[in-house]
Amino acid sequence: MARARLLLPLPFAAAAAASASSLHLAASRLRLPAVSVARRECLFGGRVVGGVVRAPARLAKRGLCAGAEAGGSAGTVVGQEEAMEWVKKDRRRLLHVVFRVGDLDKTIKFYTECLGMKLLRKRDIPEERYTNAFLGYGPEDSHFVVELTYNYGVESYDIGTAFGHFGIAVEDVAKTVELIKAKGGTVTREPGPVKGGKSVIAFIEDPDGYKFELIERGPTPEPLCQVMLRVGDLDRAINFYDKAFGMELLRKRDNPEYKYTIAMMGYGPEEKNAVLELTYNYGVKEYDKGNAYAQIAISTDDVYKTAEAIRVNGGKITREPGPLPGINTKITACTDPDGWKTVFVDNIDFLKELEE
Repeated sequence: MARARLLLPLPFAAAAAASASSLHLAASRLRLPAVSVARRECLFGGRVVGGVVRAPARLAKRGLCAGAEAGGSAGTVVGQEEAMEWVKKDRRRLLHVVFRVGDLDKTIKFYTECLGMKLLRKRDIPEERYTNAFLGYGPEDSHFVVELTYNYGVESYDIGTAFGHFGIAVEDVAKTVELIKAKGGTVTREPGPVKGGKSVIAFIEDPDGYKFELIERGPTPEPLCQVMLRVGDLDRAINFYDKAFGMELLRKRDNPEYKYTIAMMGYGPEEKNAVLELTYNYGVKEYDKGNAYAQIAISTDDVYKTAEAIRVNGGKITREPGPLPGINTKITACTDPDGWKTVFVDNIDFLKELEE
């Protein structure tokens, strides 16, 4: 399935010297040529004037493609305003978060026994020397899940300083912590109120050193509820995720006593949806991303329009939109202004894969 191929496996011989820049998407090897402006003008049924796509007046306010083919023909967004209007209408949600682990069976055991996740599926790709496992709290067609990637022979990775943690909502933090301790898990922060707030939290580490924040919350349809990433310019990041990704700023909180600010971004209320927690630490502009955390996957109705909206808003496309050869799942990939990677996956193609 395409999702199992979205992450380039790390060759064993290069494991010791691996860097984040060498760990691109597998699909980037199959990069499609950029589509010309003339061929992409269909999005608004417009025309090219002096190298710039002009939308007809009847469609300029809609931001929708009048001439797009059913198979997902390429289109281009005219400008930032039209791009914003379209991404806000697009059907998007967080699908899964991808990261690398050194012992897949050990990690699966920890996530199922200590965190209460279910192993949804597992796929081995021997010809490319890696294995994927998908775990979560519900079916992939309706829940945010984790995609673990094990590269043959690679036992450890550098998490770096940029990745923060994953968030899991639980009804009783203290009880969950006791269970994790009984199973031999590592607790790095005992249950108690969050700094500068009232929410009861705790922090634990999985076998690979990834941190999980346990958040005390009532019953929720999305227990795997957060991915925290550090950024060097919070206002810039908020603007990008709003305009290029169509996310909503759900809340923002400054903590001057501890010298950091957070912003929650997502496609729906925190109580019911997985969200991004962007963190800015006063005065810190850059971080080391390491080579452990990979990317988040987000669904979209049209990867071509998505790519153009990202370009218009200053994002970098690292994989041109189009189908993966041999699979036909349409994807596009990009990085945000801080270098965080995201893969967008066609909604219909994603659901087809789950049926296979």
